[in-house]
Amino acid sequence: MQESLGRFMKVGNDAGDSRFSALPSRPGKIIAIHLSYASRADQRGRRPAHPSYFLEPSSSVATTGGVIERPAGTELLAFEGEIALIIGAPARRVPLESAWKHVSAVTAGNDFGLYDLRANDKGSNVRSKGGDGFTPLGPNLIDAQTVEPGALRVRTWVNGVLAQEDSSSGLIFPLPQLISDLSQHFTLEPGDVILTGTPAGSSVVVPGDVVEVEVDAPDTAGAPSSGRLVTTVTQGTHEFDAALGSLPSVDDTQRAEAWGSRSAAGLPAHPGLSDELRDKLSRVPVAALSQQLRKRGLNNVSIDGVRPTRPGARLVGTARTLRFVPNREDLFTAHGGGYNAQKRVFDTVAPGEVIVIEARGEAGSGTLGDILALRAKVRGAAGVVTDGGVRDHDAVAEIGLAVFAAGPHPAVLGRRHVPWDCDLTISCGGATVEPGDIIVGDGDGVLVLPPGIAEEVVDDALEQEVQDGWIAEQVRAGHPVHGLFPPDAEWKARYRQWRRSR
Repeated sequence: MQESLGRFMKVGNDAGDSRFSALPSRPGKIIAIHLSYASRADQRGRRPAHPSYFLEPSSSVATTGGVIERPAGTELLAFEGEIALIIGAPARRVPLESAWKHVSAVTAGNDFGLYDLRANDKGSNVRSKGGDGFTPLGPNLIDAQTVEPGALRVRTWVNGVLAQEDSSSGLIFPLPQLISDLSQHFTLEPGDVILTGTPAGSSVVVPGDVVEVEVDAPDTAGAPSSGRLVTTVTQGTHEFDAALGSLPSVDDTQRAEAWGSRSAAGLPAHPGLSDELRDKLSRVPVAALSQQLRKRGLNNVSIDGVRPTRPGARLVGTARTLRFVPNREDLFTAHGGGYNAQKRVFDTVAPGEVIVIEARGEAGSGTLGDILALRAKVRGAAGVVTDGGVRDHDAVAEIGLAVFAAGPHPAVLGRRHVPWDCDLTISCGGATVEPGDIIVGDGDGVLVLPPGIAEEVVDDALEQEVQDGWIAEQVRAGHPVHGLFPPDAEWKARYRQWRRSR
């Protein structure tokens, strides 16, 4: 059932304030969700185990037909089409099965964010999402009790082109769960608004762009709709005062998140690992890289005790980290089941990434098997490195994914490990691994290559390979290795002359 806004009683609304004309009252609270759609989580490469929230001021509310200013000195204003819920009855510690009864209406929301201001907010989003006009809502309300919470659709258009489309069935956390969870912590009051997150497709808009958001229930009788919530982006002229607080600041991480992907932001696909660098690394032996790292004083960069599951395996990629802790039965019950850290990493690993697993060198249990290896392969992962065991060893080898492990073991994860957390600095095979480190492996073992020196290390290693090949030719010709390997001044001069001739 779709109704005009006049059907919903205005309680405590600011008289004559058009900002709240799309709502039954001025919201006491606006609660927003950080990450809630599976499509958005897959795009971001991380999937939360539980919902997390932040608050927005009611002064940020606007209605359809309004404008939003992109402040002077900023570049990353992004739209987020969302399903907005309006609380109709107080909710405090409500059970999941009755949570939806506390929602009076559903409408469209656009949770604009200014990524230039995120750096110092640490997830609170106070400045990046709290600006005047940053939360348009409306224009019409759908009676929540006439629609199914899992059958709502949200769509967003930018300049008439569809940019987002998803259904509430694609939420990681169903709408009633959000209400029930929030009510555990504080009372949801009539007029409060819950912004339920945005699906994939959110991106940057610029002055002159027109953004439209619509929420509807296409499979419900009458196909009730919020109508299109229209917002025009304009350019602001007011600049932020450095004497009062932090100024806008952006980096490539913020650009990638604002645009939706590194490619959309015009950035290289793999930070610190260009296609050219990846190609070089695929041609140089790990032993040569190890020699060059040792020359630079880096002796503790080898992941020891791991071997490839199939002969000839070659591994080059950037690290995605996963940590297991020693098994404790009560902790495994809490963290080992459901959508645990292990499943989240294998479900969201990006093309070219290597999943590096800290298993404390405990090989008495599998840390992955054929199903997870297949999932990583389908996702485009470069491989897996674990200082623990591998189940289904032969099947994993047949999948063709480069997997380096401590050896085979038939036991399941819970025998020795609890999947605990991910995307943090870990220890694997005695080496420290940070997310984004470059991982290189072959039959000699696996190395961790710091991205900042990777280019110079690989270039020197390739040159060393040329020299070693020349030395091998001299040995074949009958020269003794003394003075030749390593070369003394005379042999170095001969090599330089040969190199110039090439």
